[in-house]
Amino acid sequence: QVQLVESGGGSVQAGGSLRLSCTGSRNSFSMGWFRQAPGKEREGVAAIRIDGYTTYAEYVKGRFTISKDNAKNTLYLQMNSLKPDDTAMYYCAAGNVYTLRRERYNYWGQGTQVTVSS
Repeated sequence: QVQLVESGGGSVQAGGSLRLSCTGSRNSFSMGWFRQAPGKEREGVAAIRIDGYTTYAEYVKGRFTISKDNAKNTLYLQMNSLKPDDTAMYYCAAGNVYTLRRERYNYWGQGTQVTVSS
């Protein structure tokens, strides 16, 4: 069973940066970052395939970068130029399908809060 633990969230002003980490990926075929704001559905942010291929939601392209360190069994999300709209709980997930669709991921972390103030 895959157990995922996120860290790195916090509060930052607009324009700032944060790097999220997720341990426990165990070389899953696809790893993803998702986020959920209050009153909204959980949405896909970025995903990385086992061979390193990546995909991003349009609203984070050019600002966020997903990466992984297989030796450390850790997934990352570097978030730059943060906006108040990026405020949400961020989750990492592992699954067998390379996609940003949340329903295709089997394992989830507990989430880490990101708050961006204007």
